[in-house]
Amino acid sequence: MLELIPNQLGFPLLSLLIFVPVIGAVLLLAVRDARAARWIALVFSVVELGLCVPLLANFDGSLAHMQFGESMPWISAWNIHYKLGVDGISVLFVGLTALLTVISIMVSWTAITDRVREFMVALLFLEAGMIGVFAALDLFLFYIFWEAMLIPMYLLIGVWGGPNRLYAAVKFFLYTLVGSVLMLVAILAVYFTAGGTFDVLSLMNHKFGLTFQMWAFAAFFAAFAVKVPMFPFHTWLPDAHVEAPTAGSIILAGILIKMGAYGFLRFSLPFFPDATMAYTPAIMVLSVIAVIYGAYMAFAQTDFKKLIAYSSVSHMGFITLGIFSMNSQGLEGGILQMINHGVSTGALFLAVGVIYERTHTRVIADYGGLASKVPVYAAFLMIITLSSIGLPGTNGFIGEFAILLGAFQFKAVYAVIASLGIILGAGYMLWLYQRVIFGTVTNPHNEHLKDMNLREIAAALPLVILVFYIGLYPNAAFRVIHASADNLIKHVHAKAQVLPAAAQAASTLVGN
Repeated sequence: MLELIPNQLGFPLLSLLIFVPVIGAVLLLAVRDARAARWIALVFSVVELGLCVPLLANFDGSLAHMQFGESMPWISAWNIHYKLGVDGISVLFVGLTALLTVISIMVSWTAITDRVREFMVALLFLEAGMIGVFAALDLFLFYIFWEAMLIPMYLLIGVWGGPNRLYAAVKFFLYTLVGSVLMLVAILAVYFTAGGTFDVLSLMNHKFGLTFQMWAFAAFFAAFAVKVPMFPFHTWLPDAHVEAPTAGSIILAGILIKMGAYGFLRFSLPFFPDATMAYTPAIMVLSVIAVIYGAYMAFAQTDFKKLIAYSSVSHMGFITLGIFSMNSQGLEGGILQMINHGVSTGALFLAVGVIYERTHTRVIADYGGLASKVPVYAAFLMIITLSSIGLPGTNGFIGEFAILLGAFQFKAVYAVIASLGIILGAGYMLWLYQRVIFGTVTNPHNEHLKDMNLREIAAALPLVILVFYIGLYPNAAFRVIHASADNLIKHVHAKAQVLPAAAQAASTLVGN
């Protein structure tokens, strides 16, 4: 049974991580000057990143329990508590959120010239909501943060996006809202069925009936599958990425879509273990379809940003494949790959933004021969490309390797099919790099491009460091993840005492 270990630091660290960006956003409302707005947002985001240092330094990776706990009554009549805590599954995402927010502000320094103050306010509120999602241990509180993220992300796309921004923003909002409404119904059903509690740790140990589990899992799945996004719920993602500003794409790829996978880990698996076993074969099939489908769609793209968007669909298929392999190798690989994908794909969207700011085009055919004009950019893009395809020594390799190990243990055919996705991924990413960087300069507008400046290098450098640090020393991440992931797997198998008939039928359908 998981416990909430009280915070021993002497100050409410998790609450500070949530409310520091809110304070910064409120302060920005009194600022008129765009330059001052940029600096205030950057200072508060850096302070936020600094607060993650004691969080990670004092986190005990040997414990599966929730740490840095904070709990107090909030709405007593409904037994709702303001309850926060992090474990090995969530703590790294708090740090990644803070890092990518700093990077997003830096890459928006000159790219955003209209309504700068409002842009920074939306970005800081979005950061607070994302960290709240990872720290919340009350279902009602979690849902508040989950919905709170919708508004600033909608604004980032709809106000500061591309020509079709309103279409993309509304599509993003409607897809996410429909899933969220179904999840709200399931949350209320869980609350009443479990005797009137929203407490996540208590609900993990409550044994729900099989029929209830099947329906509730499906409702939660609607929200989480859209957010991942899993095939065939993915169609909002390419539009949102293409139209979003660079900062929006970095946050969307780096953090927001990970929250669907995080929801599976935090709620679906521990709350509904029998339903998890029942639905796993179907989810594994959807995952391998996403891996191959996303890769093939990436091959067909002529837009730099849209290609990266479809690569995310493929990579997220790997992550759900690892999570639902239902063994420690796959699960830990899936969690690590969530971090890796946030690093590598966030960096790829940063690279798109850097070159778009200079050329004002994302059409791949408009590039070519950039190595001789922007060598620092070419080197950065090469490192991130190799990370994305999982070259040994980079962060992408170890995550994919662990996922394939887990998938092979579950059923070998899934690992074989998914490995084809790695080959395809190498194909479209290397082909992209060749068309953008190598050859002769065919577009005269690219003859006098300026290379990455110090601000852009400073924004990219932490991601490059993480590519090699995780790739060469993955135990640093696995030590944080292992105890919580192992406890989750044991918890699911212990509660799922018998394989339901639904799972047997599903297994027969996919050939088990």
